[in-house]
Amino acid sequence: MTLRVVLADDQAVVREGLVTLLGLLPGVEVVGAAADGLAALDLVARHHPDVVLVDLRMPRCDGVETTERIHAEHPGTEVVVLTTYADDESLLAALRAGARGFLTKDADAEAIARALRSAAAGQSTVDGELQRRLVEAAARGTPKRVKEIDGLTAREIEVLRLIAAGLSNTEIARTLVVAEATVKTHVNHLFAKAGLRDRAQAVAFAYRAGIAG
Repeated sequence: MTLRVVLADDQAVVREGLVTLLGLLPGVEVVGAAADGLAALDLVARHHPDVVLVDLRMPRCDGVETTERIHAEHPGTEVVVLTTYADDESLLAALRAGARGFLTKDADAEAIARALRSAAAGQSTVDGELQRRLVEAAARGTPKRVKEIDGLTAREIEVLRLIAAGLSNTEIARTLVVAEATVKTHVNHLFAKAGLRDRAQAVAFAYRAGIAG
């Protein structure tokens, strides 16, 4: 199945380069390119792409607001943030707004393709350096231990802590000596209770709650 992509970046050279790069990826079709967030929203409304690759810093409507509006107005479209530099609060804001992936602009074609396909499948991808910064920014936040852990079972908290440590479901199952299907059930339950969409949000949640690190 062809992955339909819209990209948004206010720098013409970067935007045109990304159009060329994405056009070379098998199974990827660029259906539109925008110089700002409002133009990107128009393209999303017109083409209903699978994924939008969006820069954080853009005129008229920045990447965070663009992500938030896409998430609210076009739930069938996912967002991957691609940025040269962003302050930690902008990264956290984009995460809260519903971004599925985070990449730096020096990411290679393989990394971009992987992030786009993961996002389209409802999974998160975070560049190593950006993940470290997201975790550190979340850790600096005010702990909400009582409020945010309320309702989670002891085993769900344990699974959450292992997710924050970077373990996959298979590795968690091995650590806890349980079936992988059991781990998936715990993950689904804690995501539903905590209002989490993916593992990137789970990591930030665990640090805010003071149960990771």
